Amino acid sequence: MSRDEERFPESVEGRRIIVTGAAGGIGAAVTAGLANRGAKLGAIFHRRPPADELRNLATWKACDLTDKQAVHDCFPALAAELGGLDALINVAGLWQGGAAEEIDEAHIDFLVGANLKTVIFTNQAAFALMKPKGGRIVNFGSVEGVEGNVDSPVYASAKAAVHGWTRSAARSWARYGITVNCLAPAMHTPVYERIRAGMSREELESHDKEMALRIPLGGKLGEPERDCTPMLAFLASRSSHFITGQLLAVDGGLRMMGA
Repeated sequence: MSRDEERFPESVEGRRIIVTGAAGGIGAAVTAGLANRGAKLGAIFHRRPPADELRNLATWKACDLTDKQAVHDCFPALAAELGGLDALINVAGLWQGGAAEEIDEAHIDFLVGANLKTVIFTNQAAFALMKPKGGRIVNFGSVEGVEGNVDSPVYASAKAAVHGWTRSAARSWARYGITVNCLAPAMHTPVYERIRAGMSREELESHDKEMALRIPLGGKLGEPERDCTPMLAFLASRSSHFITGQLLAVDGGLRMMGA
């Protein structure tokens, strides 16, 4: 351990971190933010490769995170290039709409695979690498998993399962010095941009007024690099050693789940 690590245990300088879903949306922003803080990053994408400005920030690997064997092959290879693994930040996930009364088996399989199986497989792979010395795992949950969502009930159900898995893994792996937590962000993402693009002028005005009333800090969704990265950096650091099994909202006060 360096002198700076002893003085500033909340730092991620030199921390070896794997980020999933790193090529787009929140994952890309967080990858950039952690790189700027000096983290040593392994980054995973599936089909869409990273943009040019991200390529030099991390060691990149393609992996289908719904394939357990692929995950368990990818993680040791990435960790070997990083020189070990201190933290996993598991951003990967997908949203898909669908009314509760119209959901079919393919829809369930797709969303459970993309949002739950990926968490379990990546967490297991990280655990195998962290078991000897401890580490940090951060999964991405959602307030939809707490409140439900009429527009995507299966996504909400899968995220609720992620919350349950996170608590279970936190209890199971605490004896190895591994913490497992969950983030519930409310961020301005490309998906949100597409949703906004589909609104009429009147709908957009009404939506923005509602956000201004519901989000006490700033009146709108956060910026992923600016607003998510500090919390993730802390949770990936040595300082978060006494925090585990928690669902932490980073949402400007949109939903005060901890109150």
